[in-house]
Amino acid sequence: MIVDTHLHVIDREALDYPWLAGVEPLNRNWTYDEYERDARRAGIASTIHMEVDVAPERIEDETTYVGSLADRADSLVVAAIASCRPETDGFAAYLDRQRPNGLVKGFRRVLHVMPDELSEQPLFRENLQRLGGTGLTFDLCVLPRQLDKAIALADLAPDVTFILDHCGVPDIAGDARQPWRDDIAEIARRPNVVAKISGVVAYADPETWIAETLRPWVEHTVESFGWDRVVWGSDWPVCTLGGGLAAWVAATHALLDGTSEDERHRLLSANARRLWNL
Repeated sequence: MIVDTHLHVIDREALDYPWLAGVEPLNRNWTYDEYERDARRAGIASTIHMEVDVAPERIEDETTYVGSLADRADSLVVAAIASCRPETDGFAAYLDRQRPNGLVKGFRRVLHVMPDELSEQPLFRENLQRLGGTGLTFDLCVLPRQLDKAIALADLAPDVTFILDHCGVPDIAGDARQPWRDDIAEIARRPNVVAKISGVVAYADPETWIAETLRPWVEHTVESFGWDRVVWGSDWPVCTLGGGLAAWVAATHALLDGTSEDERHRLLSANARRLWNL
């Protein structure tokens, strides 16, 4: 059974998502019920909700909303990665408010759509270091050209566990293997970074990709990080841009053919359970 470490629920009646207006294929409600049906069919036993870059003033409302999903009977949602704004003066107080919430296992500030300088701001870096010793993780969602920025953050806060989303968002459709390959190998040298095998179907040609298309990218990431520092995620509903949840789960199993039962177990569930104490 699979632990999905990257679910996005979109409820436009409950929350505000300014970015959706620019991504028409995703600009609708993507409900927990819709996800749950397909997830259970695919063998997903539990899931971590990933923040959906809601309007800044609704960040804590989103965490409350995810809590209501987790409170449902037999809910798949067992944890949340909450949104944050480390570049603001209010981050320390925000962190203090979130730490008692057992549902929140970490934070993410989307960086791949932001100016590169954001993560270089002194306040951003100072606040990121506040996560040290808390057991809370920080997800890095960066483009390949920003991997050096991610490396700098990992070096800055060696006692914080960072999760590199989506294999570093490679350009699979464009077959841009370098410098992505070298940079993935370099960031993997940091023991405080974990790679998330997720989302890659959205970066391949939606009409032509097959499991073998994804293999060089997934295998290089796993080989770089090792089986103890990789977790799996659906990136639903973004994965629907490249075929959907069932197709990504099926491709994952195809890519894992020939690996040991222990290796599959670590990637698909055991590492996530250990990392976030699920």
